[in-house]
Amino acid sequence: MPRNQAELRYADIDIPEHGQTSGVAPGIEWLRMPLPFLLGHINLWLLGDEAHVTIVDSGLNTDETKQLWPQVLRGRSVEQVIVTHMHPDHVGCAGWLCEQHDVALHMTRGEYLMCRVLVADTGKQAPEAGHRFYQAAGFTGQALQRYQKLFGSFGRAVHHLPDAFERLQHGQKMTIGPRTWEIIATSGHCPEHASLYCRDENILIAGDQLLPTISSNVSVWPTEPNADPLGFWLDSCQLLIDTIAPDTLVLPSHGKPFRSAHLRLRQLIDEHHDGLDKLRACCASPVRAVDTFSALFKSRIDENNLIMATGEAIAHLNYLVARKQMTVTSDADGVSWYQTA
Repeated sequence: MPRNQAELRYADIDIPEHGQTSGVAPGIEWLRMPLPFLLGHINLWLLGDEAHVTIVDSGLNTDETKQLWPQVLRGRSVEQVIVTHMHPDHVGCAGWLCEQHDVALHMTRGEYLMCRVLVADTGKQAPEAGHRFYQAAGFTGQALQRYQKLFGSFGRAVHHLPDAFERLQHGQKMTIGPRTWEIIATSGHCPEHASLYCRDENILIAGDQLLPTISSNVSVWPTEPNADPLGFWLDSCQLLIDTIAPDTLVLPSHGKPFRSAHLRLRQLIDEHHDGLDKLRACCASPVRAVDTFSALFKSRIDENNLIMATGEAIAHLNYLVARKQMTVTSDADGVSWYQTA
């Protein structure tokens, strides 16, 4: 549990049904689209008026989402599509929307390029580097087979991206209707996440960077096994504390809009530091990454969330290794064993 137990202040806005919108402020609409997994929904945002809209995030690339979009737009002209980051529930329909409306895609360079790389893996066999990574984490038998089966599935939920895009950069300002939005680029959950901040009205379209009830997944992946995404994530949370107002209205990608921005950011920082404390205790004797789940997670880890849980566990272990608070050694089978220094 976070050390700061104060409750968040939620905005008094009606939660829209899937495929419908609720007004947040003049020129800002909250749209919900369905997701066929545990979260159940993603929040998307429409910026504009009754004639023209800018779309922020696009939903998963499914027939259901594509059927809902025309109902949502009601014949309005789409000016541009902005994507906060490259995860399929955010970018999945972006290419399709750009094709349908002949408009530009706006993303950070890191998100656009990483998305193109992952989509290019669709249908390929799992690489040896991935096999070694999960074997080192403690996977055996069925777990390794499941990783090999799932590899390359990312692109199945993402429509082909445009071959050209408009780059979003940290500090960039975009004027959309009556508002100016500042791009805040952060890292940890993904390579170069873009949030949109209206400083005049203290409104943040937060993507997955700031969620009210869950902490965004912060994982290490086989492509960069010694990465330190947790370090970047904690720095990003502090960057937001230093950039946005304490009572900013946060429009998150999952959950309900809320106003206690600084409180929630400090809760997220505290949650990870609590996890690091528990991890140090867990690793008093040598353990594998898969042996640390009870120290980090309250929910049960099974085959459906094993890969994400492993990535997050290694993110915490790598954080401690990078700061010389943890040692790691490999045995003859290539399995990594971690111990508190």
